[in-house]
Amino acid sequence: MSVRSRWLLIVLCGGLVFLGAYSAWHRHRGEPLSQPQEEPPISLFAPRQLPALEKNVARDLSNAIADAVEKVMPSVVVIRTEKTKIVRTVVQRDPFGFVREYRYVPEQLAGEGSGVIIDERGYIMTSYHVIQDAQWIEIVLQDGTKLSVTEVGHDEATDLAVLKIEGVENQIFPAVQFGDSDALRVGEMVIAIGSPFSLQSTATVGHVSQKGRRIEVLPYEDFIQTDVAINEGNSGGPLIDVDGRLVGINAAILSEAQEKGIGIAFAVPSNLGMVIAKSLIDNGKHEWPWVGASFGTYGVDGDNRLKVTRVWRETPAAEAGLQVGDRVISVDGQPMKNEYDVLRAIFNHSVGDSLFFVIEREEKRQVSVELPLVEFPGQIF
Repeated sequence: MSVRSRWLLIVLCGGLVFLGAYSAWHRHRGEPLSQPQEEPPISLFAPRQLPALEKNVARDLSNAIADAVEKVMPSVVVIRTEKTKIVRTVVQRDPFGFVREYRYVPEQLAGEGSGVIIDERGYIMTSYHVIQDAQWIEIVLQDGTKLSVTEVGHDEATDLAVLKIEGVENQIFPAVQFGDSDALRVGEMVIAIGSPFSLQSTATVGHVSQKGRRIEVLPYEDFIQTDVAINEGNSGGPLIDVDGRLVGINAAILSEAQEKGIGIAFAVPSNLGMVIAKSLIDNGKHEWPWVGASFGTYGVDGDNRLKVTRVWRETPAAEAGLQVGDRVISVDGQPMKNEYDVLRAIFNHSVGDSLFFVIEREEKRQVSVELPLVEFPGQIF
């Protein structure tokens, strides 16, 4: 290799070494090597909302449900309680394992349920088992305001109770609007509002599955069965229709039906609840009405029509001339199929009201009889 070629090779290698060192020095200083600048790409994403269709039945239904919930929500309260439970514990056992001494220790229990304001003066309806044996009761309004309440009265036969807000003068509370639970139809959409598992102001939607249910957990039952989600904490909260009217009081009572399946919930009809609430507010207890007669569909010779089965002396039924064997056609214009229909017609009214019975005698003659309702003289259940 010639001298000139060696010098060219040395210069080339030296240049490469210099460029490598210069690049490393720039990286060490954090200065990027100059790069050609490019314009950022133009985004073609243009978010937009399409206009709603002029007519959408599903949206109308959704809006109706939301409007009903918004209307009733201020009337729904959280009910918090404290009660004392005496717990028995074993202190000492003998050598054979038999207990020789017990200790009784009081235990503080906290509970929570729901309620609904039914009167602007601050009367609240709830389930009796929510406040039963409670030494302390407090309610929480939708805006978080905490207020003290006292029990006005309760009715164990229907598991209903009424509370009264105390310590607040000249304040008007948002009372719920009443609906007609008798007019409620199977398949109609309903909404439950309450505080399941301490989750305040929770709304769930479902349908009326059936009416007039009896599940044998209370002395008197005329439940509305729904598939609305009802859980612990929903007890005492309102069941409303899509117009935001009260049609029932949710009764989250553990039953065999609820243990076996999902989608079964029960509510006390509002018509019955309002009668009991008025009686509790006016008298401190519920006066169960009756007419002095019993009714049934059992008979002889295959005759299973609804009839009068017994008449007590010196009662409205006796004074009006009702007789055993009279067939009951209707009460206040409503056809009667069984004894539960008659009880519902009677219990949805108050003592002092009157009902018109249309009965039929053996001679096929129909008679209209007015029967005033009086208080049952004893324990009705």
